[in-house]
Amino acid sequence: MRASVPGRIGSVLAVLVLAAAGCSSAPAERPTPTDPAVVHTEAGALRGVSADDHRLFAGIPYAAPPIGPLRFQPPRPAPPWDGVRDATHYGPRCLQDLSGDLELGRQTDEDCLNLNVWTPASDTVEKRPVMVWIHGGAFVNGSGRIYDARRLVARGDIIVVTINYRLGALGFLAHPALGPPGEVGNYGLADQQAALRWVRDNIDTFGGDPDRVTVAGESAGGMSVCDHLVAPASQNLFSAAAIMSAPCQAQAALPVAEARSTDYAAGLGCADNSSAAACLRSLPADRLREPVWFYRIGDDELTGPVTDTAALPDDPVAAIASGRAARVPVLIGTTRDEFTLFVGLQYLRENRTYTDADYPELLADTFGADASAVAERYPLSAFSSVALAYAASVTDGMFACVGDRLAQDLARAQSVYFYEFNDRGAPAPEPLRTLPFPVGASHSLELRYLFDIGGAPPLDAAQQRLADQMIDYWSAFVKTGAPVAAGQPDWPQVDAGVMSLQPDGSRMVDDFARVHQCPFWAGLR
Repeated sequence: MRASVPGRIGSVLAVLVLAAAGCSSAPAERPTPTDPAVVHTEAGALRGVSADDHRLFAGIPYAAPPIGPLRFQPPRPAPPWDGVRDATHYGPRCLQDLSGDLELGRQTDEDCLNLNVWTPASDTVEKRPVMVWIHGGAFVNGSGRIYDARRLVARGDIIVVTINYRLGALGFLAHPALGPPGEVGNYGLADQQAALRWVRDNIDTFGGDPDRVTVAGESAGGMSVCDHLVAPASQNLFSAAAIMSAPCQAQAALPVAEARSTDYAAGLGCADNSSAAACLRSLPADRLREPVWFYRIGDDELTGPVTDTAALPDDPVAAIASGRAARVPVLIGTTRDEFTLFVGLQYLRENRTYTDADYPELLADTFGADASAVAERYPLSAFSSVALAYAASVTDGMFACVGDRLAQDLARAQSVYFYEFNDRGAPAPEPLRTLPFPVGASHSLELRYLFDIGGAPPLDAAQQRLADQMIDYWSAFVKTGAPVAAGQPDWPQVDAGVMSLQPDGSRMVDDFARVHQCPFWAGLR
């Protein structure tokens, strides 16, 4: 089976959310020696927001601005500052493509390596565990500020750190002129590692425990977590990992990434390899908003980390299969109907309605030589539309069964807890509710159950109970490495089954592999 991951995941965020420009309306009190709105980091003091149910310190620089000669370089330490730095407003998002961006490029900047720290309202004697959240967006858009974590920190009694990292060409361009052999690309991945080091060195001043750090993310963020499990420079920076809706196959091999990056540079007028590095670093930042694409699957594209490099020597799926991943507890899962979102976005972008005649081509673009076998296993007669047949095949082949395989491989050496978000009535943003087919429990719709994210109708009472339950499970995992939460159904390790998260009652199930036809997909590998 062709190893491919559907792309344009970044447009998901454009449909789902429009991040608020500020942080909170709660006023900070005048600083005193015990002012909860003031903390002291290694680089200097910060004044954030202290509210009744949380504290927020926003826009904190964790690395030097990656501009000028530092463009396409690993991140450098953030310079210190004098006095008390304002941390009551989010910092800029990293530079990203304008297509699908509801803010049309506003609040974006090349100087974007900042993070946000959410804590419960009051300190305790015991240091709290920490979840570092890596946002999704196909490695081409998104930001940490989208994820309002006040419910998660208040109910879960944990600290949450949301980060920005370089995206698109600025984050992953692997032109061979930009560095020594095998040391190009992966600047965005290095940013994430720098943020994890910042947490290690500074989180105690926010009441956090640097020895209990869970690295977590969804979609491209979850793929990043897979990378950190095997990347040499990420080891010992976290004690647990949470991988949400991430096929973990978004990596490009170095030769492919170098070739695509060389073509990209030539298109910008930097075709001469002897001067390409200087040429690329001298371009206005806006010229680099357009991503470099390492994959094309039908109409979908994706960029991302580069393997066969010093930063990421191995493909994470292969490394995990061979037991070469960090030995930490893992929470991993998918949504029941992952790919309906992407089919829906294609419909909305192009007003395209798939016909029966389109089905073989869709499968061929995605599965290559395996398309005929997939068509036989997922016949149109079993579905109410071509869109849902195609979505089901990619959901199973690229998400559900890849997640199942990763969980089984990881479980040979560590504790692993597997879930499926299965609220097929999850509130979706208004454009998705106009589609001629239901999106169900699609990609990214579970995020509103953990974070406060706008763009969709509110949860009903049963869904709110599920949201509270998910917060209890996730925060328990961050605290102990196991999603064992008081008053919630038992969630044993993956060898006992999969936790099906549903508003009518979450429960362990043992038919996940059968429902998603994982034995069939295993036979295509």
